[in-house]
Amino acid sequence: MKKYDVNQKVLEALTDAQSRTILFSIVKEGKTAIELSEKYRIPLSSVYKKITDLEEIALVKVERWELSDSGKRFKVYKSRVSKADISIRKPEPTIILTPNQDS
Repeated sequence: MKKYDVNQKVLEALTDAQSRTILFSIVKEGKTAIELSEKYRIPLSSVYKKITDLEEIALVKVERWELSDSGKRFKVYKSRVSKADISIRKPEPTIILTPNQDS
């Protein structure tokens, strides 16, 4: 993927309210898709779609797997960034991402 494409996808993710909510709610502590869906009232299918998009551009990672009482495995997601600064002073936006020290 070209740098412009990556910057464009990161910018799109950061300007999407649901993606931004998901990304910055898992900075300090990882959460499962179900936890994110319930806490922020985002449909579970949307959470999975947003997380997949965030994983593709390396903003989110799978921190670990958890096992439920019924034996089902769940991914626990964690943000790779703790802060994002966007500057639109040039023809193309500049995005500065601060790595998550907790990840």
